[in-house]
Amino acid sequence: MFKKPLGNLKTSAPLRNSDRRKLKQHIIQTFSLDPDVGEELVPDGLLSVKFKTHTDEPGVAYLGPGGDPLWFTLGIGSEDMIPTVYTLWKQPDLLPFLSTPSAVIPVLVGGADLMIPGVVQHPPSLQAGQLVSITEYIHRSTLIGPPLAVGHMAVDSDVLSEVAAKGKAVFVLHAWNDHLFDMGHKCNPPDPWEMSPSVASDQQAIEDKDDTKNNGAKEPLVDALGSHLEQTQLDDPAPTIELTKDDVSSILHDALLQAIKTTFSSSQTSALPMPASTFYSTYILPSRPAQSPSQPPVSTPIDIKHSSHKSLAYFFKSAEKQGLLKLKEIKSELMVFSVATSHATVVAHRPYLSLKDVALRNEKRGQREEEERTRVKELEVTELWKPHLQSLKFFADAGFDTSTRYTYTEIKTVLDKYVTDRQLVNAHDQSYINVGADELLQTTICKSDNPANMEFFKREQLIERLSDKMQSWYKICAEGRDPVLKKGQIKPISVVVKVRQGRKATTLITGFEPFFLEAVALAEELKTRCASSTSVSPAPGKSSGMEVLVQGKKTKEVTEFLASRGVPKRWVHTEGKK
Repeated sequence: MFKKPLGNLKTSAPLRNSDRRKLKQHIIQTFSLDPDVGEELVPDGLLSVKFKTHTDEPGVAYLGPGGDPLWFTLGIGSEDMIPTVYTLWKQPDLLPFLSTPSAVIPVLVGGADLMIPGVVQHPPSLQAGQLVSITEYIHRSTLIGPPLAVGHMAVDSDVLSEVAAKGKAVFVLHAWNDHLFDMGHKCNPPDPWEMSPSVASDQQAIEDKDDTKNNGAKEPLVDALGSHLEQTQLDDPAPTIELTKDDVSSILHDALLQAIKTTFSSSQTSALPMPASTFYSTYILPSRPAQSPSQPPVSTPIDIKHSSHKSLAYFFKSAEKQGLLKLKEIKSELMVFSVATSHATVVAHRPYLSLKDVALRNEKRGQREEEERTRVKELEVTELWKPHLQSLKFFADAGFDTSTRYTYTEIKTVLDKYVTDRQLVNAHDQSYINVGADELLQTTICKSDNPANMEFFKREQLIERLSDKMQSWYKICAEGRDPVLKKGQIKPISVVVKVRQGRKATTLITGFEPFFLEAVALAEELKTRCASSTSVSPAPGKSSGMEVLVQGKKTKEVTEFLASRGVPKRWVHTEGKK
């Protein structure tokens, strides 16, 4: 349905709140959802945009706040809401699903419908015309791949279980990586999800029923890349998929298109000319489609030897006849001189997940894991307040524990409960509290001089006043250390650039001791990090802390070092030029 770009695409417009609520209620009723789930799938900030498909069929797409298409309709005035794969990834069990081997997925992405021989799992009692999702089959597992397509059933589910059944199983409306999907942020599919026990048992029962019907016969043939690929029995301990020579040739041809479209931009054609053998090993082989490790493996090697081409030279000359590249033979060696990045076949090619993409993804995952292992976990700094002096009576009379240390949020909760129970919220403006109506609250938060003039306070001001009347504490938690709980107000680390003796600049760091940093060790680390001389001396004033001095304007280097030691950004205060 969306294998070609959308036509007559209008500018997206925000959906009115009333329309969004109606749409949400319609979806909740249609798909039997909890209201919370409905709120997630039909969020605030929804946009609508009208379009026409390449077959000139009108439709409306509903985009989330981030631009991802979440729902769409097809036809004039249609109210049949169809979820996109972005929505199905949030709620995988929104629709009943059919599963198919990974070899079929690229065919669906290319715009084909799902054929009956390609169905591996299906629930019972599906009716023709029913909306379903299509997932990647994971052999003998309660895991199921993420939904990758959505469509209407072409036949009842009973037909799918018939021996040697042929024809279409699902009319595919939308698939991962089609042009509707490309309106969003084009992310990769999520990880497989765990089926609920009831769904898993239903699916397993269907597989067992099919096995019994077939009585040991082979699985139906699967259509991959337009060819019939034989698949072994489901009960085979090591099932494989065998490819014909034409299948291998088709895959290699797609790999060439993938390499030209994704690798050879204008800045990368400078690598040409190059030997055809180098081009083949460097660009074509890594561009072959990746296969999920959870799927039955392809037993046929995907290379020139197992294709219908007699040799690598024949393969390249065939591509040259199609106008995809230009060749020249130099000293008996075939060279690739250029590639046709604007060729119609290249432009129409839909990129897929290739072996190169998987290798890069694994490399990035390894880098992230290494970064996670080496990254210092950020310190957890919590400001606390304990009832003290004037505030003691307030907490005691209000029925709250006077020995507890409260966070700012907990103080707000205490105060909210107090003013609600005593009906102190101003009737004309609920952001104000009638402090003058409660003597205990007034004497607690007001200054000793003329408290009677303090009649009204905003809620936030009241919380600030109450916390000012309490004793300050703080708690710092660090990975691998016991939590530190101390009395007093914690202040951010001060990083100040000062200019002395004319133009000579220095960077002074103070207040770092509460954050598990020791002056001498800090000076040594910064000496290396900043490539500057450092010194340590007692901080001026009444403070018992130390001061680290770094020669030069080193604010950036110091703040980066503090961050690497887990000091949160909000607990570092900088002054002066960087």
